[in-house]
Amino acid sequence: MWSVVSTGEVPAGDRFDWYSDIVSSEVMPAALSCERPAEFQGEAAVLDLGDIRASKFTLAPLRSRRTAAMIRRGDPEEYQLALLRKGATSLSQHRSECTVGAGDLMLWDTSRPSDNQMPAGGGQVQATILMLPRKVLPLRTQSLDQVLARRIPGDRGLAAILASFMTSLEDHGAECAPQELRRLSTVAVDLVAACLAQQLAAEDRLPAEVRTQALVQRIHAFIEHNLGDPELTPAAIAAHHHVSVRTLHQLFHGQEESVYARIRRRRLERCRADLADPGLRTRHVSAIAARWGFSGPVVFSRSFREAYGISPTEFRALSVDVPRAERSA
Repeated sequence: MWSVVSTGEVPAGDRFDWYSDIVSSEVMPAALSCERPAEFQGEAAVLDLGDIRASKFTLAPLRSRRTAAMIRRGDPEEYQLALLRKGATSLSQHRSECTVGAGDLMLWDTSRPSDNQMPAGGGQVQATILMLPRKVLPLRTQSLDQVLARRIPGDRGLAAILASFMTSLEDHGAECAPQELRRLSTVAVDLVAACLAQQLAAEDRLPAEVRTQALVQRIHAFIEHNLGDPELTPAAIAAHHHVSVRTLHQLFHGQEESVYARIRRRRLERCRADLADPGLRTRHVSAIAARWGFSGPVVFSRSFREAYGISPTEFRALSVDVPRAERSA
């Protein structure tokens, strides 16, 4: 469960000072400043994954500086990787500087001085942050220094997969049991390591198990983006990722489901969501099945009934107000 703190519980005149104290005592010592402290609003939450933590912030623009003296006073000795969900911010650290916007990622080191500034008047900033102890990343400090305060576009390659994972973690992490969160911690570390190694062109230096986990996540993302393609088969997936079909099946051997089962489950889940959508009530069931890659209505109807115990038409009738003529179709 996310542990949440919010300025909404504090008198308006005290909010900025209260938020500053929370950051310095619970996260790490930092000097925060704000052009309109009397109007400041902010909310922060932390999710403990075991080896790492995730946090999410929604706050009015501010500036956060961390000096050598503050580091000596308190240092969690972490790398922190942020996905900006909304707004913009600029980061300066270790002779590097970047400005990032919504959808971008950036990395900083809590053991080095830094200056993070959000443009005043730019509206609220929202970010999801992974807080990773230095020891968990299988990359050398000298290598990671090269990606500090550097914009990492979150719309391509492993960065896009990592951004999607972080978004899902923020949206659904609270629903996970403790053992599931521990597994997600491993996935998070492997994805971060693979993403940063790709930025450094150093993927071959990663341990084999990290490369394998990153490949599995890339395959999951490929399946997700191609569910509507009826030609999405193990052979096509293997060819796209330059592995044999045998290797592909071996990768999924340790997973909870096979390649076929994952494709089928995700297609059914997408169809189920469309059937429950009132905005799609006029779209024929067979068109929804075709949209998500099913070869024909008979195959889809049989698969849907096996998964959910009722036919697609019956499910839609129970989920949305379907005209009687369509219910009998």
